[in-house]
Formats: sequence, structure tokens, C-alpha cells
Amino acid sequence: MKIAVHHRKGSFSDRWIEYLEEKNIPYVILNAFDNDIIGQVKENKVTHFMWHFNQNYYEDMLHAKTLFRSLKQIGIETFPEEDAYWHFDDKVAQKYLLEALGVPLVKADVFYHRKEAEEYIENTSFPKVFKLKGGAGSINVKLIKTKSQARKIINQAFGCGFNAFDSWTVFTDTIERFWRQKTVHNFLRVVKWGFKGIFVDKQYKVFPKQRNYVYFQEFIPGLTYDIRLIVIGDKCYYLKRNTRDNDFRASGSGMLEFAPGKFNLESVSIAFKTAQQLNMVCVAYDFIFDSGDNPLMVEISYGFQPYVYDRCLGFYDKSLSWNESGVNLEYEIVNSFLNKFP
Repeated sequence: MKIAVHHRKGSFSDRWIEYLEEKNIPYVILNAFDNDIIGQVKENKVTHFMWHFNQNYYEDMLHAKTLFRSLKQIGIETFPEEDAYWHFDDKVAQKYLLEALGVPLVKADVFYHRKEAEEYIENTSFPKVFKLKGGAGSINVKLIKTKSQARKIINQAFGCGFNAFDSWTVFTDTIERFWRQKTVHNFLRVVKWGFKGIFVDKQYKVFPKQRNYVYFQEFIPGLTYDIRLIVIGDKCYYLKRNTRDNDFRASGSGMLEFAPGKFNLESVSIAFKTAQQLNMVCVAYDFIFDSGDNPLMVEISYGFQPYVYDRCLGFYDKSLSWNESGVNLEYEIVNSFLNKFP
């Protein structure tokens, strides 16, 4: 066994490398973007390749899936595995996948032609939640309250399209967070994202426009939070995310709670069952709850922001019992990955 790691500081790979060194597991750091990466993999007799690729980097999204599919052809196991990466950062793909699995989820409708989209808005009720396929932290999520607003969305979707990165939303969200939590860290975020909000970072400019489809999701009124559940192996980790003031969005709010309060534990059972169906080493779910307290899945991902979850207080097991413990999700990922693909 020999593990190749594509390392980017501040990603999962920081602790992956620590784990491999602690366990004396042979590894090599390789640059996935090297022209001769396949040759390097063969030369180093690599058996596993790990890369925490990120939806905010266009080059990652352009290259990672192609490389990993090629490596799989020569018997090299990858993290994330194909079952995890083919639908990564693609809410439309996840809609079809979760519907196929029969998972309880928030109803979503997708249209690829203007005529069908226009007929839909004439016969549906509002408000609806409009989303683009990609994007984290609610940056590409808008509440559409009227048919008139929906028509404008459709005209843009089947016209000039949408920028893949809504820099203004990121900027205004960061300002709101600063005024709510006046810290040096948040002030620096304001400066950073203020610059990005005015002069969009070059890494986002290269993403193609989103056009020729429109995605509407049912609006669940009265939400004050959602929960993030992360299943790795036989453990399910918990995080509560409160909504912004006078807003329905919880993702990206920064208003987090780590102690598991009262919530419908059926969501944990669904998370474990779905992880088995998805055949993923690591899967993060966003859940909301309807007026009857029924859990509804919103979206899934193999990846998430590192270090945030260090503040988690433990995990649920498959019997739905809570276990207090320290948390290091990156270590859990490597351990689960190597156990699944020894």
C-alpha cells in the first residue's frame, strides 16, 4: 500500500498527512496537475490517491473527475471515490440521484427549455427557492416570491445566464456577519470579501456562465435552522446552523451550535441508510424539517470546510445513541477510506 496525496494547505490534506505519518503508512505528495501525473503514479507504485478538490477552484472541477476516473481504470482507489464525486457540487444531479433512491427530500423541479419553465410558473404557487447547480454557503440561492420575479429568472436563465459566483451576496453576507459578531476575524473577512465583491477574484471569473436550465425548490416556511449530519463509517456527526435574521438561509450564516439539542432522530437513521445506498466513504447532508417535523434532505456533499467540525462534541452511532468524544473528521476519513479499500 502507498498513498498519493495532492496537498493544498488548509484542506483535508493537512491532517491526512499527519495521520499517515502517525500510522507509518507509506505516502507520497504528488501534484495532480502535473502533465505526467499518470507516469508519476506508476513510478511511485501508488495504490491509493487522495485529493480534497474544491468547488471554488475551476481547475479542480475541470480536472479531478477526469484524473480519478483514469486512475480507477488502472486499479488505483481514490478519495473521493466515483460514487462520491460524480454529483459533487451539482444540485441538479443530486435531485435525480436522491429521487432514485427514494430519500425524503425537499421537492425540486428542473426545466431545460423556456416553454416548460414558463408553463410551470403559471401553474405553481409561490414563493419558491431558486438555485444554481453549484455553490456553497447559500451564495447562489434566492427566494422568488412572485410570478414576475420568476419570469425574470427564466429570461436570464435562457438568455445571458448567471455568473457562477455571486460575489455581491458573499460580500453582503460577510458584512452582516461582522455586525452580528464583531471580531477581528470577521473584520478581516469583510476586507477580503469586500475586495472580492467589487473585483471578483480571477479564480471565479473563469467559471462558465450558468444558462439553459432553471431549478426551483419548494419553500418550507418558518425555518429557523437546518442541521448538517456527516456520516463517516459507523459514526454520524452533528452540527446545527441557525438562519440569518429575517432570512430563510442557514448555510453560510456562521451561527453554529454543536451540542445536539432536541430534533427528530429519524434524520440520523436516514443519513446512515442513505450513506449505505450511496456507497460513499464520507457524506455530509443538509436537513430541514417541515411543519410536521419530518426530516427532508436538501443536498449532499463529500467535502466541507475543514476545522469547523473540531468543535463537535461527539457522534451518533447506528443505534442512534449519542457518544461524547473528541472529533477529527480528517483522520476518520483516511481510516474509513483505507478500511473500505485495503
